[in-house]
Amino acid sequence: MIQEKCPYVEKCGACHMGQTTYEEELTAKKELVESHIGKYCRNIHDVAGMYYPFHYRNKVHAVFGRLKDEVIAGTYSEGTHTIVPIDNCLIEDAQASAIIKTVTELVKSFKIWIYNEDTGRGVLRHVLVRKGMSTKQIMVVLVTACPEFPHKNNFVAELRKRHPEITTIVQNINEANTTMVLGERNKPLYGEGYIEDVLCGLRFRISPNSFYQVNSAQTQVLYKKAIQAAGLTGKETVVDAYCGIGTIGMAMASKAGKVLGIELNRDAVKDAKANAKRNNLNNIHFVAADATEYLTSMAQEGAKADVVVMDPPRSGSTEEFIQAVAQLAPERVVYVSCNPETLGRDLESFKKVKYRAVEAWPVDMFGWTNHVETVVLLSKGAKGPVDLCSARTEVERRLVDSRKVKVDFSLEDMDLSEFKGKATYEQIKAYVLEQTGLKVSSLYIAQIKKKCGLDVGENFNLAKSENARQPQCTSEKEDAIMQAFRHFGII
Repeated sequence: MIQEKCPYVEKCGACHMGQTTYEEELTAKKELVESHIGKYCRNIHDVAGMYYPFHYRNKVHAVFGRLKDEVIAGTYSEGTHTIVPIDNCLIEDAQASAIIKTVTELVKSFKIWIYNEDTGRGVLRHVLVRKGMSTKQIMVVLVTACPEFPHKNNFVAELRKRHPEITTIVQNINEANTTMVLGERNKPLYGEGYIEDVLCGLRFRISPNSFYQVNSAQTQVLYKKAIQAAGLTGKETVVDAYCGIGTIGMAMASKAGKVLGIELNRDAVKDAKANAKRNNLNNIHFVAADATEYLTSMAQEGAKADVVVMDPPRSGSTEEFIQAVAQLAPERVVYVSCNPETLGRDLESFKKVKYRAVEAWPVDMFGWTNHVETVVLLSKGAKGPVDLCSARTEVERRLVDSRKVKVDFSLEDMDLSEFKGKATYEQIKAYVLEQTGLKVSSLYIAQIKKKCGLDVGENFNLAKSENARQPQCTSEKEDAIMQAFRHFGII
């Protein structure tokens, strides 16, 4: 992968891993996850990285200030209120960065008074750009310290002229002396005041204050892992705790019997209900309540859930919530974590109530930062971390025991049937191509399976002679195939 270099990495501090290669970053993030949860879960997959780990953020924010009487826009240097001027951030959407640059130029030409946080005087505080990566809709939010916005009509007209791709422009009013970017009042200056985006086949409305994952492509990877972990067959009752605007629950709804979303924030619940209605989801219901109290009440009333999905904040969950989950007694818990440290702490708490971590899938949502998301499957009554060797089928064990028996075979017409329910040859090929860019054949996959003492399939033809020649898998492709085997839990 071509490594782009960020000119701001020394001053900004947002990208903690900007001096490494992306491959080194993914390795470090897996080690981070292992260091915190390795004693609770042996089956930790490699980190699911991005195909192109640049310009992935669909939400871009800049703060305004002055430097030697010049208007600047950028981000605060880590741990300070010193503004680092930034024209083009390597992790932010390039179109959004260009719009912010234009807004900065217009602020100068229109002589808009920049807010001074020390004096509390001025007009313009921040600009926020949000982009629907599927719909290509763009929202620009101009955050002001007062309701008045001088020259706003001409300002908006000129911004639209330079960037006709903008769908809506909103003035957000934040009069408070706070570090929070957005206030509660929004005034559409152009368009509807919101944009829409498509995620996991579902359409979501995004307003200035809406929570929405900043990395759309990796969010879909994350949610697919969560759905996979939930093991849904279309009959299950799923409880989505800490549901926010309900994105994970709605992504699961089509594969579950019914879904209940629980969220304390009433505005988020309102958005969740509207989005469920927009997507014609009739088997999902949302309640505004404390998740711990609600789950406890459900258990006391004799209610049951097959799966509990939880996506807590970076601070993690609580002992009380985990106790409430245990009272509800789901067969599976899917924990979506954004902090390996608090995840490890909470897995210890789950262990106390007889839930064990079975499998973990780290996902890189925030490339070049030290953050990593992890989906963990917990199972009720599991006896410690799963030992993949002991989990092999009897057929596989017999094959391992007899691995010294010489077998010659032809794989031209090999059956590409699923390997004991874990991964097909085609899935392995697709994974290798996506992760490494290498194309591997069924022949090579079978050779490496044979090398590992694994079953290559029941429907292959024996070689016609002892001297039958076949192309041999290269070491590079062997490493890639082994990586796929580990990813799918084959070894």
